[in-house]
Amino acid sequence: MSGKHDRQQLLSQVQLFSACTAKELDRLARHAEIVDFPAGGVLMHEGEAGHEFYVIIDGEVGVTAGGDTLTKLGPGSYVGEQALLDPGPRTATVTALRDVQAVLLSSREFYAAVDDVPGLSRKLLTGMARRLREAASPPVT
Repeated sequence: MSGKHDRQQLLSQVQLFSACTAKELDRLARHAEIVDFPAGGVLMHEGEAGHEFYVIIDGEVGVTAGGDTLTKLGPGSYVGEQALLDPGPRTATVTALRDVQAVLLSSREFYAAVDDVPGLSRKLLTGMARRLREAASPPVT
């Protein structure tokens, strides 16, 4: 699945990119790479420098920090955007719980995509704000 049309088709199924026009998806597909991780494969390590942003197309990942499981994420979820916006160390480890297929955007491609696709930055900021709010809220018991 390395053709631009295949990447565009996969991207169109991701919630983050759902408001994109066909032209924007085409631009995004030029910047994106489709990658696969086997179950147990690590997408990113806590504490390491990060330069990649992943959107999960298929499969499930576990997110851990300090040895604690924070969450599990499935198709449509994304990880790695914080390190692209603030190039500090990764705040969590992300591991494939099942075989995972993901869209990969390196930092250079990520910023090119944000420049090319006008609504993308707003959707990313909204998603980050939601995550911050959920992290700051005590769990309901």
